[in-house]
Amino acid sequence: MKRHQSVFKDESKLDINFVPNRLPHREKEHRLLMEFFSFLLKYPDRMAQRVLVTGEIGTGKTALCQRFGAEMTLEAHKRSVNLHYIHVNCREYRGKLFLILQHALTVLKPTFPQRGYGAEEVLKALLQNLDEENAYVILALDEFDSIIEAEGSDAVYNLTRMQEMRQNKPQRMSILGIMRDLESTKRLDDSARSTLQRNIIRLERYGKPQLVDILNERVTLAFEPYTVPEDVVSLTADLAQDESGNARFGIELLWRAGKYADAEDKEKVQPEDVRKSISSIIPSLSRTELDDLGLHEKLFLLGTAEVFLESGEAYVTLSEIEKIYAVACEEFDEKPVSHTQLWKYVQTLSVRGFLKTEVSGEGSRGRSTLVYLPSISAEELAKALRALLARQER
Repeated sequence: MKRHQSVFKDESKLDINFVPNRLPHREKEHRLLMEFFSFLLKYPDRMAQRVLVTGEIGTGKTALCQRFGAEMTLEAHKRSVNLHYIHVNCREYRGKLFLILQHALTVLKPTFPQRGYGAEEVLKALLQNLDEENAYVILALDEFDSIIEAEGSDAVYNLTRMQEMRQNKPQRMSILGIMRDLESTKRLDDSARSTLQRNIIRLERYGKPQLVDILNERVTLAFEPYTVPEDVVSLTADLAQDESGNARFGIELLWRAGKYADAEDKEKVQPEDVRKSISSIIPSLSRTELDDLGLHEKLFLLGTAEVFLESGEAYVTLSEIEKIYAVACEEFDEKPVSHTQLWKYVQTLSVRGFLKTEVSGEGSRGRSTLVYLPSISAEELAKALRALLARQER
């Protein structure tokens, strides 16, 4: 049997390590980074820079810095400035300054011995190599807080004040620290902290419109045309926003949803594929949590799940759920409750994380409250509820 064509055009564009040429909604921060380091293009030997980039998980810190590094080195080479951008994840080296500097040096000088040196000696060797090559480096220290946790003030102070030990010599190394927040810097003594907190770029959480733009960019790069409908992108953005505006989480959801679609030979990614994806990442609601619901809350939630299964939509209205809820009541020989009571169920179930709501914009349905499932597939939810309701009937 011939397999259907994949929905993916190039799924590598959804990989965590892929850095796109354009970063939607980080243009301002990118310009500021370029401005902070612009001296490297004009008079690189006269000064060194120290900048911190902070932001929660999924706000684009690493991608921003790597895109900046690629563009800065390209501009420098156009001007015959021998500039290197070295990006190190400090947590991978347990926050040990010696291992981090050793990695940076081996990037520039692969033949450098791996043993027999301390952090200060490696630092001197690194600067000596830069002198010999008439080169400059921006050392980007991702998860910078791990250095603070592992080695404290002395390591940070030595790293940021290294140029002062080289009087009358060119300034060769600038530091770009990347961390979630500044909380860990409170552990530093005043002298170490003062060397860091001069130039800080804070990345705010993405809102839903920003997440939609980011995800649409990735869809264009990674998927075949017309295989990811707008409602799938919108639902994915909602779920990513529920995870503190985490764009990385949304991109992973898209990749998983594409895999589910391919596994079933679908021509398009569907909302249920997204719901299955989040069920595979976030532990689904437990049977105990569902069992704790009242009878009509279960019936209402069953109606919600079955509306999604029947319609294939990403969002449904309360009136659509109400119709299927009435059918579920008839099936289990129960009298439906009032519309007002159903609205109370929506609010209660939303607080408990069984469903989420948002107000639609102007459109064919006008302004109305839309419901979506935030952490479980409709199929899985309906199956679990039917099992509970059947047991309750006995």
